[in-house]
Parts: sequence; C-alpha cells; structure tokens
Amino acid sequence: MSDRPPHADGAEPRVADDNAPPRDAASVVLIRDGAGGLEVLLLRRHRDVRVLGGHYVFPGGKVEADDAAPDWAPVLDATAESLVARLAEPALTPAQAQAFFVAAARELWEEAGVALVDPPAALPTAAPDVTPGAWRTVLRDAGVRLATGALCPWSRWITPRNPPVGSPRFDTRFFLARLPAGAQARHDAHEASDSVWLTPREALARYWAREIELIPPQLMGLAQLARHATVTAAWAEAQRRRPPCIQPEQFRDGEHRAMCYPGDPLHPVRERALPGPTRLRLVAGRFEPYEGFEGWFR
Repeated sequence: MSDRPPHADGAEPRVADDNAPPRDAASVVLIRDGAGGLEVLLLRRHRDVRVLGGHYVFPGGKVEADDAAPDWAPVLDATAESLVARLAEPALTPAQAQAFFVAAARELWEEAGVALVDPPAALPTAAPDVTPGAWRTVLRDAGVRLATGALCPWSRWITPRNPPVGSPRFDTRFFLARLPAGAQARHDAHEASDSVWLTPREALARYWAREIELIPPQLMGLAQLARHATVTAAWAEAQRRRPPCIQPEQFRDGEHRAMCYPGDPLHPVRERALPGPTRLRLVAGRFEPYEGFEGWFR
C-alpha cells in the first residue's frame, strides 16, 4: 500500500511534496499449497477506485477507530496486551496492536470472504459497506472468536515521503495467513474486480510480461515467498524472525527514479531485511531489479 507506480501510460508522474503522517493500515498475505507449490492470493482493485486502481494487491486496508475498541475483548482469542509482543513493537499500546490484528482479519473477510475464526465457521458474506462494530456482532452471534493466532506478523512497510501523486502514505503491517481448511477465497466485486492464486514466481513473471500491475511491497513480498516451496516452510520462517520495518529510500540514478531497501549501500540501515534485490529502478513505468528478472531471486 505504498510506492504507487506511475500512470498506466508509462509516463513518470510528478512527485508531490507530501509530508503528511502515514495512515495505519493492515494487509494479509494469504497462502496455500497448490499443485505447483506455494500459492498466494492477489486481488485486482477496480480501475475506478481512488488508490491503486487496476493493481493486484494483497487483501488489506486502513485501520479504523473501531478496530481498537475495548468491546473486541470478548471475541478475541488473545488479550490486547499479548498482541504487542506478537508484533515486536513495544512502543505500541495494547489498543493499537489489537487494531492491526482486527483490521487485517476484517479486511480479509470483507475483501476475500475468508474468516479467520475459532472454531472454524462459515460466516455471512460481508456487505460492501460495513458499519463500525458490525463484524464484531457477526462473530458474537456466530459464537466464534477472531483467531489472532492465525495471523503471523510478517513485515512493516512505511511509504516514503514525497510519493507519486495519488498515492497516500501508509504505515502498513503485513501478516501471513494460511487459507483455512475448506475455505474458498472470492473477491468482493466492490473494491476488487478479480482474484487469482499464483505461485510467487508466476506472479512476478506475469508482472514482468506486463500482464498485471504490482507495487513494490507486493513485489518484494513475492520475491521473499519465492524462496519457499510450501506453506509450512514460509510459516516457519515468518515465526522465527522479527518482522522487519521497511522504509524505502528514494534516489535518482541518471534518468531513472529508484529506491533502495535495508542492506543496500545507499540505505541508512546496513543490515539486510529481506531476500531479493536491495534496490529497484523505474524503467518504462515498471519497478524492476537492476539485474533483470532473475534479480527477484538473488
């Protein structure tokens, strides 16, 4: 939910001087085992939506005020205090930590129809416009709790200052989640117009062929998942490490706009945070590794 690419015609957009604080958001990287290995769910946002129209994204959205409400306590499988440690961000309040988990699960249900609940249950289809507290009521009436344990904190991405025009700044917590047994993901036909399960390499190959549009957090996430053949392997890797905080640094490389990530010589954080390329450049309207397609897998 950051680093929006340029306009579809390939023209590089004007850069805005936007120093507004980023808006909290949460996103879910939903994975399953497929015939060709680990697969990830991507949703295509409607062309006419204001943010990232036409792009393929992981389910997610803004954190809402109700996501932090104390009224959530009876329908959570963990205390808000314990979720601070799960995110490994001691500066967060329990309410803030709760809000990220609730928002992630809520957005997954609203946008993809997948409910992370305990015990597993089929819930009513989400309405396009959900009023504050509506999902909490659905969970309570169904006699289930939101399964925060089904969400594994994966990474945090903060949109850099002065992003391309039309891209608000977000401070997004990404969570890894496994598709529950028997669940079927489907796009909501409101914010999303299509949904697809792809292996990470297939998704990157389709992006390289200009068949789908992706943004850097998704691209780098796919490059990370491409290292894993199974859901079990990806889940184990996510559980044994602290979720990295990624703050891209923008720079000019001759005629190209570019950005780098922790571990790159131009980035202030020297320790590498993610596998894959440490810098991307914008070439003919597409962010790509300096090493070409295989650079995603270095």
